[in-house]
Amino acid sequence: MDDAVELLILRHAQAGHAFSEDDHGRTLTDRGAEQARAVGQRLLAEQVLPDATICSDAMRTRQTCIWINHELGEKAPTPYLDGRLYGAGSRHMLSVINETPETVRRLLVIGHLPTVQDLGMELASVHSAEDPVLRLASRFPTASLARFVVEKPWAELDGRDARLIDFWD
Repeated sequence: MDDAVELLILRHAQAGHAFSEDDHGRTLTDRGAEQARAVGQRLLAEQVLPDATICSDAMRTRQTCIWINHELGEKAPTPYLDGRLYGAGSRHMLSVINETPETVRRLLVIGHLPTVQDLGMELASVHSAEDPVLRLASRFPTASLARFVVEKPWAELDGRDARLIDFWD
């Protein structure tokens, strides 16, 4: 369908443990930085370039976004940091996605577990590819990405209406 858009849901890269109560401020490990760079390299290699990025305002998601954008270079969109994604449930994350302007053809959303997995399962339509759905259902490791095709306006996306075409894990 010509009006189809793509939604990319990414779990942040590996972060260190919180030894205090500041979960929001947790930073990426060295491995996490490598994971995020690898996501950016794959997006570039496969020409799956986002027009817009919405990112949780937690430190680990922001750092994931920075490393991805470093790899995308001039092709990286300016990310929008949204504090509503930190600690949000899947329906709340979806409401943020619903606000996306219709000019955006490919949206990258960087968030947290369990929300990214829950939302991915809620969005996956019966027309989704079986293997990616099974993998997404069983686990959503750090720096994993669910790639959906959406054949309706962003504002109308509400569940079981996005076709999961790939899951990078």
